[in-house]
Amino acid sequence: MKQYRRMVRTILVPAACALASSQPAQALDVESVRLDDSARVGGKSLVLNGAGIARQLVFRVYAIGLYLMDRKVSAEEILATDGPRRIAISILRDISSEDFQNAVADHVNRSAQQHDRAAVRAQMAALIKAIARRPDGLREGDTLTMDWVPDTGTVVQLNGKPLVEPMPGRAFYNALLSIWLGESPADPSLKPKLLGRSLS
Repeated sequence: MKQYRRMVRTILVPAACALASSQPAQALDVESVRLDDSARVGGKSLVLNGAGIARQLVFRVYAIGLYLMDRKVSAEEILATDGPRRIAISILRDISSEDFQNAVADHVNRSAQQHDRAAVRAQMAALIKAIARRPDGLREGDTLTMDWVPDTGTVVQLNGKPLVEPMPGRAFYNALLSIWLGESPADPSLKPKLLGRSLS
């Protein structure tokens, strides 16, 4: 009997582990919007640090999730992280390229360090130009991901397809993060949520 049990464990335990590792990322409901609770960037597994919904007046505009290798509770820790990171944005309402520019560019320029500001502005201009090439901007149902991949740079994809060439330099990615995590965030209600308070 003991030999039989050992044989069952030998067969079933590795099979169960393999099955568990092959399961897709689980989803988390954030105000009825489903976000994956994990992601894989640069060959590393990331966890959902925090998530929230951006609003304009009474309208929901987008859902955003921040993914890190380990959960962090302060913006300073997140900006100092060397490892891969992801910002995932699910568009809930059409956003024109002009609205995207107005909502993002000013915050990026203000949050960039002085000696990096010109480079960051140029990278932001390239991102805005890529969005502007889309006649209808960002549409409801689109997914925009902005990844920091060490040794590669900022990788931006729209619906799983590259939107621009990878952008080198961590300053640009941190400037993007500062849109939501800076001292004067675009949407102050999102900052504590991305720091994980909505998941506690």
